[in-house]
Amino acid sequence: FVGFATGGVWKTTNNGVTFRPVFDTYDIASAGAMAISPANTDIVWIGTGESNNRQSSSFGAGVYKSTDGGETFTLMGLTETQSIARMIAHPTDPDVLWLAANGRLFGPNPERGVYKTTDGGQNWERVLFVDEHTGAIDLVMDPNDPMTLFAAMYQRQRRTWGFNGGGPGSGIYRTVDGGSSWTELTDGLPQGDKGRIGLDVYRRDGNVVCALVEADARTPGQGRGGGPAPDDQENGVYCSSDRGDSWQQMS
Repeated sequence: FVGFATGGVWKTTNNGVTFRPVFDTYDIASAGAMAISPANTDIVWIGTGESNNRQSSSFGAGVYKSTDGGETFTLMGLTETQSIARMIAHPTDPDVLWLAANGRLFGPNPERGVYKTTDGGQNWERVLFVDEHTGAIDLVMDPNDPMTLFAAMYQRQRRTWGFNGGGPGSGIYRTVDGGSSWTELTDGLPQGDKGRIGLDVYRRDGNVVCALVEADARTPGQGRGGGPAPDDQENGVYCSSDRGDSWQQMS
């Protein structure tokens, strides 16, 4: 399956030699995220709405689910999220899914953050929420422990005259109980306002987590153009070897 920001969802059954559209008959053409259930590969989830920040970004209309390998889809709610950045399906329970909702681009809304369903999408619980200006831009799972997930929160808003891509709401959070509780991870990460953050977990060792952090924590008069700043922490790659308890800037 391939999802496009403005071109729906396409499916191949011959290793990519040919593709056919499977989402053209539905009310929305923007696919922001997808997940196939490892527990039942006939279950395909589509989170609509792209999470990029252009004036022309395509808005979404909620979550769609297929139980027949992408031949037909059913709207499963969260219609006001407007943009969904990531979906994580539980490896053994086909009814459990987490998703990162980035929310509205051109204004605040409460339908953003990390959501979870335990009944196949019939009901959704918002398990991580910062504020109405901050959504979830990335979400990763420890491949050896599906109860441990890391979420990247992202404060953003575009207006007709400009774009603000960062703020105090942005940060990295961790849950070790499937989303019931979350801890913000800060040790070793930039202390100032942060922007967009990308995450991944090492497949062989869930203690190793890396983050691509957009930030600028320079002290005025130091750093770029202002003299040496040996303790300067800003944009770059940060990694942790203790499940996010502490981080080190790598580059």
